[in-house]
Amino acid sequence: MTFADVAHSSGIAIGVRTQSDNRQAVVVKGVPSYGYAYSVFIIVFVSIPMAPSLLTLDVLFAALALYTFYRFWGNRNRPSANVPPGPSGLPFVGNVLDMPTSYEHLTFAKWSERWGNIISVTLFGQRFVLLNDPDDATALLDKRGTNYSDRPPFTMSAELVGWKDSTTFMSYTEQFKKSRRYFSHAMGSKNTVKRHHGLIELENRKFLRRLLETPEDVHEHIRKMAGAIILMITHGYTVKEEGTDSFVSIADKVLDEFAQATTPGAFLVDALPILRYIPSWFPGARFQRLAAEWRKNLTYMVETPFELVRKQVQEGTAIPSVISGVLEDENLTSEQEYLIKWTATTMYAGGADTTVSAIYSFFLAMTLHPEWQRKAQKELDEVVGVDRLPTLSDRENLPYVEALMKEVLRFNPVANLGVPHCTREDDTYAGYYIPKGTVVIANLWAYLHNSDIYPDPLNFNPDRFLGSNPQRDPRDFTFGYGRRICPGLHLADASVFLSCALTLSAFDISKAVENGITIEPSGEYTSGTISHPKDFKCSIRPRTPRVASLISMELGQK
Repeated sequence: MTFADVAHSSGIAIGVRTQSDNRQAVVVKGVPSYGYAYSVFIIVFVSIPMAPSLLTLDVLFAALALYTFYRFWGNRNRPSANVPPGPSGLPFVGNVLDMPTSYEHLTFAKWSERWGNIISVTLFGQRFVLLNDPDDATALLDKRGTNYSDRPPFTMSAELVGWKDSTTFMSYTEQFKKSRRYFSHAMGSKNTVKRHHGLIELENRKFLRRLLETPEDVHEHIRKMAGAIILMITHGYTVKEEGTDSFVSIADKVLDEFAQATTPGAFLVDALPILRYIPSWFPGARFQRLAAEWRKNLTYMVETPFELVRKQVQEGTAIPSVISGVLEDENLTSEQEYLIKWTATTMYAGGADTTVSAIYSFFLAMTLHPEWQRKAQKELDEVVGVDRLPTLSDRENLPYVEALMKEVLRFNPVANLGVPHCTREDDTYAGYYIPKGTVVIANLWAYLHNSDIYPDPLNFNPDRFLGSNPQRDPRDFTFGYGRRICPGLHLADASVFLSCALTLSAFDISKAVENGITIEPSGEYTSGTISHPKDFKCSIRPRTPRVASLISMELGQK
């Protein structure tokens, strides 16, 4: 039975994305951003014909006015004289007109030149604190983790689309701690992840074979490989070897929609949660219709594979996985079942797309910087040789490949901004007052491009991590902070390292040439929650004629 069969029997109809589809930009076309959102909101609403929606309009405007007044006046009564500095906003709406609509990390870093590393802004009475220095992030998000481990309300993505029960968006509750324990059991330490080394090596070798056959589809091959690893761990599911896998396709679609739903500034409802009560038929409520569509796709992604595993457990055919291990417990409660269902979904959502971004960034870096590629290949040839492919057991003997991977993670981080934290209580830090309910955002890009930590930060240079005085490991920043640190960091780290090492061992990566003209990659990245290299062309060729037989031989041994 396939995912499609389960979906059909459950009455779920869904479309899946094909390989020919292109990844869409994270800003939803036609949806206003904060930069001009308030004016658009007013224009749309006051231009609506008075009949027959006059009563609805009156109620909405009254509710909006009361809500904004409450937020604004509530903040006025707090001791706000010592809040961190930042751009001055307008009455009631705050910094709506100042907020960037894309590449927010660059604007926040620029602001720090004027207002310092701790910056405060407000949107409709909601205070945000932006942290542009890693020492401040460590002091607050790590050392004061009890107060900074909550999440703010994500109205569009969490409430309307339905991600609220994922581990990422949970408040810091007992449910959250239970979910993290599932993560810990599956992938919480380097020793735990060693159980999955065989799987990681198998899927990476399959990736090499696909790359050998159709190198132009490198991005899709990365997606399939990353999805195959996490789906086997969470659901015991084997991804279709050839062609498009239905679940990887729908999961890819859902993660694209997640990126759109969580893009800062894409939806006014995130700044004015009261707008969630506007009906979908109301003019200007396109976000409601988008949310309904995205919620349907998310439901498919959560429910369909889970039901497949349940059926396999009942039939005694389930492959050991995170979900099957829990479902085999005869005393399982409905609450535990619901929690593991969403925890497994979070494992996929949190691991697949981020791994894809990191590995695709590696291919871009090697295309643009062949000199570093050759140095890493020289190390691989000396340590591993040419008669076999590297494994994870070779890692400690490959310091240059390790340094190259670190520089890939530093130069263009997977997430430029950390997932926002939220204060549970009032706090003071560095002489500043940080009220309860403040949204705190760590500017990870700024940390990784801080010239005091990484001299010449805009220069791609793996050597910075070698020698007797290496620069700080970027993984100290890229996986988040405190009690919200990425629980799958060890799995992601192993997967990305092996992909880099295997690819360098088997292939040469260079700029594509068409009709005698060298195609220069733009080196640009998408904006949004997860940052991906914009599509680029490159040449991927086997280093020797023996590569094909070597890959086939090692796959035959797995």
